[in-house]
Amino acid sequence: MQLHKKTFEFLGKLAENNNRDWFSEHKKEFKEIENHVKEFYAQVHQNLNLHDEVDKHKVFRIYRDVRFSKNKTPYKTHFGGSFHRVKPTLRGGYYLHLSPNDTFLAGGFWEPNKEDLFRIRKEFEIDASEIRDIIKQPDFIKHFGGVLEGDELKTAPKGFDKTHPDIDLIRKKGYVAIKKFTDSEVFQPDFIDKVDESFKTLRPFFNLMSDILTTNLNGESIL
Repeated sequence: MQLHKKTFEFLGKLAENNNRDWFSEHKKEFKEIENHVKEFYAQVHQNLNLHDEVDKHKVFRIYRDVRFSKNKTPYKTHFGGSFHRVKPTLRGGYYLHLSPNDTFLAGGFWEPNKEDLFRIRKEFEIDASEIRDIIKQPDFIKHFGGVLEGDELKTAPKGFDKTHPDIDLIRKKGYVAIKKFTDSEVFQPDFIDKVDESFKTLRPFFNLMSDILTTNLNGESIL
């Protein structure tokens, strides 16, 4: 399945006319584009289930929640969708963001709860060789630059040694791999295949993290 260029054309116009009157006048056009985009995300979901177990996906609404935001524009100028792996045995999630000049996919652990984050940090404190081997693999470097992104503490978390050799991993507050795409790439016939190839590359990372988060420090299952 191939995305239509009018998807970004509409989002570009919306960015210039981000108000309820304009949107209301173009609601029919939006619904046609939204339906097409939802079909695309559904196909991404089907592709994922050929090599992973994803129980559901969600395409986020175009409407912004402006209650606690300084930006009061009512509509998002992108489409975003997430794909959820089957819990509790499989951890990690996939995300695809479609926007003019800002399309990317991501996978990993954006804001893990404090228990999961502590468990990950303790694992890396003991031995970070497995995660480093994974992100140094040629495919991971090809798709994600060989790095994990995420917010970080300025120093070591409480109870951890700030001089630890793996403090760069331990002080992270999330562990996410991100790949960006140009607008030209988005509208190529093989874009959906490239998305799937990148998502497939995450599996060793997800497998390791799932193992960490479903066992204690002795390697015993907690499920």
